[in-house]
Amino acid sequence: MMSGNAADTGQVSRRAFWTGAISIGLVNIPVRLSVMVKEHTVPFRLLHKRDGQPVRYERVCTRDNEVVPWEEIARGFEVREGEYIMIDKGEIEAIRPESDRRIRIDRFIHVLSVDPVYFDRTYLLLPDGPSDAYALLRETFRTMGKAGIGRITLRTKEYPVLVREYSDALILTTLHYPDEVTDLDKVAELSGIPAPGKKELSLAEKIVTDLSGEFDIMEYHDTYRERIEALISSKMAGTTFHVEKPKAAEVRDLMSALEETLARLKAERTA
Repeated sequence: MMSGNAADTGQVSRRAFWTGAISIGLVNIPVRLSVMVKEHTVPFRLLHKRDGQPVRYERVCTRDNEVVPWEEIARGFEVREGEYIMIDKGEIEAIRPESDRRIRIDRFIHVLSVDPVYFDRTYLLLPDGPSDAYALLRETFRTMGKAGIGRITLRTKEYPVLVREYSDALILTTLHYPDEVTDLDKVAELSGIPAPGKKELSLAEKIVTDLSGEFDIMEYHDTYRERIEALISSKMAGTTFHVEKPKAAEVRDLMSALEETLARLKAERTA
């Protein structure tokens, strides 16, 4: 549950990067938006090979080749090749839409009715004041299996959003627009693919049946990051790190590959 004093439970407050409200008719729910998903990657730096020191990037004007300080930087849009118009920060702020500070729910939909291909990024919505309306929306979504569709402006883009209940909280997922997702009907490589034969399909279905089970995300971990960290540790310790390259996938006749895969799965079940 999200109730109780954070100091008493050892929990920490989430830093918000957006504050506003969810609006449903005349009901306004003050909320703040916080990062929910954090990717764990190895933070490489670019170094100068000669002395091993970090390389610094500078803002250099393409005309006079001089470094430009931040106070002289302006936003611009290229209207023709090599020709730009400058847009003042105040002009951008003046045209920001309502969704800059308000997530107005347009309609309610079934929580599973949005194709995941449209999902962009997911954020945590937290109450920003009295939590009664927040708790009411959360519970309504949970009991009815519904979600809200609206829009939000983040930085320089307005996104369609899906607001839903997840693990006793409200979360917000930004969505891609239809023209941002590839229209597969226009992909040449997908046209003219022949239908599989009945025997191949039957073998494939048996393989899928044998490998079917429940999904557990805890079974997965980033082996590439683990290898990078092991390489770094060995270099710090001055030891030799032996790298074994994975074998290339063997290209085989489809039917024989299917038959051998099925035979191996049966052998593993009986072992």
